[in-house]
Amino acid sequence: MTASRVDLFKQMLESDPENTTVLFGLANEYQKSERYDEVVATLKEYLQRSDDEGAAYGMLARAYEKIGDRAAARAAYERGISVAEAHHHPSMADDYRMTIEADYADGGEAV
Repeated sequence: MTASRVDLFKQMLESDPENTTVLFGLANEYQKSERYDEVVATLKEYLQRSDDEGAAYGMLARAYEKIGDRAAARAAYERGISVAEAHHHPSMADDYRMTIEADYADGGEAV
């Protein structure tokens, strides 16, 4: 039996627990597997340990949307805007801003 991609990323992380790139990859594999609670937990750990440039916040926001936590999703998009702007990624910040304007006009719940 071949190991799943999630298992492979877990093994790589066991071999190199400080490798935040592998941690982000694990979150991405959880997302592909629609394991959104694990996406959230993994990205929270990643964001505590890494200087992300904004992409992880969008992934985190989408995972929060999938598990029904709209307020946390909006907060992740808002943090993603700040981080993306700080790292000179204006188009990413604009994408997050447009998502908030379109889907979170009421402050948290999707419209």
